[in-house]
Amino acid sequence: MSELKRRLSSILESPKHNTEEKLEKVCHLLDQEISYFNWTGFYFKNGDKDELKLGPYVGAPTDHTIIPYGKGICGQVAVSNETFVVPDVNEESNYLSCSIDTKAEIVVPIFKDGKNVGQIDIDSHTINPFTDEDRELLEWLCNEVSKII
Repeated sequence: MSELKRRLSSILESPKHNTEEKLEKVCHLLDQEISYFNWTGFYFKNGDKDELKLGPYVGAPTDHTIIPYGKGICGQVAVSNETFVVPDVNEESNYLSCSIDTKAEIVVPIFKDGKNVGQIDIDSHTINPFTDEDRELLEWLCNEVSKII
């Protein structure tokens, strides 16, 4: 995990790429390195609106380019300000279905100056794949991302 953190830091600190490119590279790296990460993307607060707007991502195209606060897991995290791990999306009444293949989801908020400004959203085709290490890595990553946005 420390090697992965080193590689993620290297992407985020790169002077050659803009923020959008860095976030896309982060998504690609996570997708390549963690086999059960099947859709990896960022959502950010859409201006002054109480909604999220899709940012860079890797995975199947999604219809959920705008998510109102409170709707789905991403919208819930925008309101709760807490990481949300869903071991089995079929057990979650507030789940927004993106793909019939998705079995689990983890969403981690990104804070800038104490405000929830976005999140990383990861879907998996495996039931209950996310570990405490995954959660720790993603929370660390979101803290690092907050420094470049």
